Amino acid sequence: MRGILSHAGYLPYRRLDRAGIAAVAGTGGGRGTRTASSYDEDTTTMGVEAARLALRAAPGFSPAALVFSTTRPAYADKTNATAIHAALRLDPGVVAADQCGAVRSAVVSLRGALLSSEAVLVVAADERTGLPGGPDEAGGGDGASALAVGDDTDGPVLAEFLGSASATEEFLDRWRAPGEQRPRVWEERFGEGRYTALGEQAWEAALKRSGLEAGDVAHLIVTGTHTRAVATVARRLAGAAAVADELLTSVGQTGAAHPGLLFASVLDTAPPNRVIALVSLADGADVCFFRTTEALASFVPARPVATQVAGGGPLSYGKFLAWKGLLTVEPPRRPEPARVSASAAARRTPWKFGFVGSRSSDTGDIALPPAVAGAGGPLEDLPMADTQGRVATFTVDRLAYSPSPPVVFAVVDFDGGGRLPVELTDVDPDGIAIGDRVEMTFRRLSSADGIHNYFWKARPVRG
Repeated sequence: MRGILSHAGYLPYRRLDRAGIAAVAGTGGGRGTRTASSYDEDTTTMGVEAARLALRAAPGFSPAALVFSTTRPAYADKTNATAIHAALRLDPGVVAADQCGAVRSAVVSLRGALLSSEAVLVVAADERTGLPGGPDEAGGGDGASALAVGDDTDGPVLAEFLGSASATEEFLDRWRAPGEQRPRVWEERFGEGRYTALGEQAWEAALKRSGLEAGDVAHLIVTGTHTRAVATVARRLAGAAAVADELLTSVGQTGAAHPGLLFASVLDTAPPNRVIALVSLADGADVCFFRTTEALASFVPARPVATQVAGGGPLSYGKFLAWKGLLTVEPPRRPEPARVSASAAARRTPWKFGFVGSRSSDTGDIALPPAVAGAGGPLEDLPMADTQGRVATFTVDRLAYSPSPPVVFAVVDFDGGGRLPVELTDVDPDGIAIGDRVEMTFRRLSSADGIHNYFWKARPVRG
């Protein structure tokens, strides 16, 4: 049996209320909220967070490959999945590769993993926006998803893969030139007609390959960046199936991450022995069928999607524009950070990317950052990324350089030992107190000369 062994979605903490857009931009907006990645997040860091949640829920899963998809990679030419690989502390023998550039790349990566014979961690993340006041700005969302794919020899299968099919056709629907911020869209009725035909074609082919009838489907997930086409295809295919909430009014359309995010959301609550259909409309149509197993009843998600949807803190429209690079604000009058040294980063990879400290085998003392080998007796590696802590003291620094000042620094005492001064994120300056519980999160400290300086910050434990 082959299928999904673990699943997770990740949603940034910040939420933009669409009602506040028109007052500034003069147009646009709408009802509900959309997720907004923080100034220190990008698709790589969000991919790390989703993958951590998926692996935390299935600690025995050991992938042979990691595949990462996004339309907004942090790097071109350089593989982005290698940073995720390092943050997860995967074995060097685990291949890490990008399949980036198009919304469709994520669901095709999932299909490839399902048709493979190896254990694969399929990660997708996206940041979706457009020009101020436009429909893509309001309708988009930021987020990530991770799906662990393998056989029952790799762990309990939660959703058995039954079969899939695709329909592909070259037509102009949505496009964006490299380096451009704003996606462009062709006339909607044209795209709706093409997607409807392709969706029905892929649906019938997938049913035949899976040995299913349309009435066997209990849960239907239809997603895509063409809202009208998604609604039309869902209406035509639904039958007696329950159509999954697209999360458009609370999260927004998260592009490449959305199929995995919606699939994770459905799996969070689905009972065993139910057929789930995943339909993705992007430059064609892709349909996958799954049947949930008894193992799903005992699976405990690390952080359910619904819990994250219900959380979140407000973000002003002005700060949203600044974080997205659409509004240039006066920076702190301090020297900007220098670029990261490649050789220095390579020497400290376990600490910098994996947040691995050290513990003395003789005394049990914990060192963060790790102590130098040979000092104080033999040392053993101590992974700390999943260890929570408590704020011992903190300060609000309004002078240090930051893309979004002020900077909140705290001294954190970790559970079981270890102390570290660390920057806090996803927190307001007046929303932190001594004794607060915090957890670690992978973030981007700065960027200089096109190089991103990734490390770990602490954020409040919520919910």
